[in-house]
Amino acid sequence: MATFVLIHGGGGSAWDWHLLVPELASRGHDVVVPELPIEDGSAGFVEFCETVVNAVGDRRDLVVVGHSYGAFTAPLIADRLPVRLIVLLTPMIPEPGERPGDWWGNTGYRGAEGLSEEQQFYNGVPAEIVAEAAAHGRDQVSAEGNEPWPLDAWPDVPTKVLIAREDRFFPPDFQRRVAAARLGAAPDEIDGCHSVALSHPKQLADRLTAYLLH
Repeated sequence: MATFVLIHGGGGSAWDWHLLVPELASRGHDVVVPELPIEDGSAGFVEFCETVVNAVGDRRDLVVVGHSYGAFTAPLIADRLPVRLIVLLTPMIPEPGERPGDWWGNTGYRGAEGLSEEQQFYNGVPAEIVAEAAAHGRDQVSAEGNEPWPLDAWPDVPTKVLIAREDRFFPPDFQRRVAAARLGAAPDEIDGCHSVALSHPKQLADRLTAYLLH
């Protein structure tokens, strides 16, 4: 049994993982789903990290999954706790000293012009789940967007990058380029949209648990 620590993305919440959690639990794993203090204007990377560490408690055999903007926080946990594996899911991969607000320009991100929020994030997600999503979004006013990412180097922990083939927000070609440039990694791929935990939770659980076998 592993403990999966699921870190949501920008403006997100624990709800983003609500379809994945039972899939992982049914496979015999523990799951921790912290909510980062993104609505606190004084909270930065230190507070994000403390929130996750406190939620984990004394659990071990940790697999830390950072979705999208959660990829800025996931490696910080490996600097504090004994992490078995980091999985970056449709991620914003940081570099040492990079301010999150600068990530977009630094990576050459061009945006998804002409697409609605639903088209960018939820293509392929069941309509009833999309209808619920707005009620679970949160305003991100926290301070870390202007803070340099605090690690000097990527943690010495096995790291997987998993991208979604139908992602319209971070298209696969863009994700491949950033992963190669920043981690020297070739991403693994899964069917689904940017919110793959909502569009393909069973398949995502299969992929995450398969990583434990290697």
